[in-house]
Amino acid sequence: MSMAALPVHFKQKPVVIVMGVSGSGKSTVGLALARQLGLPFLDADDFHPPANVDKMSRAIPLSDEDRWPWLAALSSGMADAADRTGGVVATCSALKRCYREYLLKQVARPLMFVFLDGDRDTLYERMKQRSDHYMPVSLLDSQLATLERPHADEPAATFSVLKSIDELISEITGSLNSAE
Repeated sequence: MSMAALPVHFKQKPVVIVMGVSGSGKSTVGLALARQLGLPFLDADDFHPPANVDKMSRAIPLSDEDRWPWLAALSSGMADAADRTGGVVATCSALKRCYREYLLKQVARPLMFVFLDGDRDTLYERMKQRSDHYMPVSLLDSQLATLERPHADEPAATFSVLKSIDELISEITGSLNSAE
């Protein structure tokens, strides 16, 4: 685990985006974290317009033009949830720095990115085992090529996907508590 490079101080409850490429466990970790913190959970997959889901289902990588409306819908949903409850946990691949900067600006409150990091082989094996997701294994390499890992000047902490869900939740909540 690495602590957030740029400290995040939450006025109320945390606002968190669990990020990473497909197969990193964003939804599993995000839902568990939201339950642990007693916060609403938003899965970015639910904010994709049908055209994006169709493209990904046909193994066509999304372009920036495809992603901006999706990021706008997600950030609006996050801001609304945080307005209602004081905090929120969401998932989002947030592959590029410009996407993370956009989300920070649009959510308009202190926000921390939790980056779930893993090697290609591990992610590939995880994706092969999924049967209930529209994202095909063939898009993993395009996601890895697009990924811009968070830098030290971003409000992000990196965690290994090789850890158990219990270890991850413990480390992430510890990181959030130290950031408050």
